[in-house]
Amino acid sequence: MATSPSSSVQDARKAIAARLREILRDAGLTNRAFARQSGWEESKVSRLVTGRTPPSDTDIRTWCQICASPEEIPNLIAASRNAENTYIEWRRVQRSQKRMQELGKALFENSSLYRFYSSNLVPWPLQVPAYMRAIMTRFSEFHEVPVPDIEEAVKTRLARRRLLDSPSRRCVLIIEESVLRDRPFSDVIMREQLSHLLIGMHQPNISLGIIPSGVSRVQKVTESFLIYDDSTVVIELVSAIVNLTQPREIGLYVKCFGDLKKDAVFGNPARALIDSALEALLD
Repeated sequence: MATSPSSSVQDARKAIAARLREILRDAGLTNRAFARQSGWEESKVSRLVTGRTPPSDTDIRTWCQICASPEEIPNLIAASRNAENTYIEWRRVQRSQKRMQELGKALFENSSLYRFYSSNLVPWPLQVPAYMRAIMTRFSEFHEVPVPDIEEAVKTRLARRRLLDSPSRRCVLIIEESVLRDRPFSDVIMREQLSHLLIGMHQPNISLGIIPSGVSRVQKVTESFLIYDDSTVVIELVSAIVNLTQPREIGLYVKCFGDLKKDAVFGNPARALIDSALEALLD
């Protein structure tokens, strides 16, 4: 199991371990006695009660059955799965791009304010299908995992984007100017994508800010992240997705986004940067 840099992951795992300890204590069992009854190594029991190893569903069932607490099984399994979904390695879901697109579906549907920051790509609410497809293909190649359902994933992402047609939802996107000028994909795709940004900026509940290259910075970060309301932050790392739910951590990202927003330009100045990037593609 990969170790997450987020304290949210560790806190969630510690809570599961603490509940396992309580169940063990209520059953009047020691680590050694439990190990004898379960047939496990005592070191495994120790790792579970200290949170060094997250329990599998089978581990939880065995634990609760031996401790005569079967009623605890459903809630513990749900809590454990939620804890492990805080840090999701890309390779765990990479074989299905459609599944990747569905990971944040519930969060997106149940939120009304979305704040995106991206340092390297156009965020998905303003992506055209060709750009989406190119990203998914490149991602599959990078992780060396064949993906058969990219077209289905594009359709799923486009369907989710239609939720932004609702005036009750608001989306603020901040990107670096380098996102406009870098050419990760063909000039044809980039021209279509940049042209679409100019169209998307007219949607009343979507706000696009661009941080000009060389501007004096209040804040500079490298990872892309998305804030759902004030309840969850999703960070995209090279190796994994990290979901933060700790209020303190969320507060830091909200503050960071505010600083990035101060560095960005909107409206006509942002359009001018896009127009300039489009002209550069024609040179």
